Amino acid sequence: MSKRDELITKYADDLKNKCKVAPDMDLLTKVTIGCGPSIYSADSETVAASDDAELERVKNNFLIKKLGLADGPKLMEAINAVIDQYGRSERNKHRAVVYYLLTKHFGKEAVYK
Repeated sequence: MSKRDELITKYADDLKNKCKVAPDMDLLTKVTIGCGPSIYSADSETVAASDDAELERVKNNFLIKKLGLADGPKLMEAINAVIDQYGRSERNKHRAVVYYLLTKHFGKEAVYK
């Protein structure tokens, strides 16, 4: 099993057990691949939910640039809803899981087709 496959399995487990979501494995795989090399770095594989600058980066680089959404208060509301769903007390919020949940939240699965 490749390192990426191991990570996808870990992300699917997070979705099932921490977020209470049945993962779409095809979409999860595509979102994970879309994260690129960031998933292999200890510093960038997770989202620092308590860091406002990090949440702004998620909004700008993922929601606006990748998913093509228009800027507005709904974007930060969605990020906070996903962080709440993952669990604010959960120490490691994996970037691929957060991006997957945001993709589902906005119904933007077609970006990964």
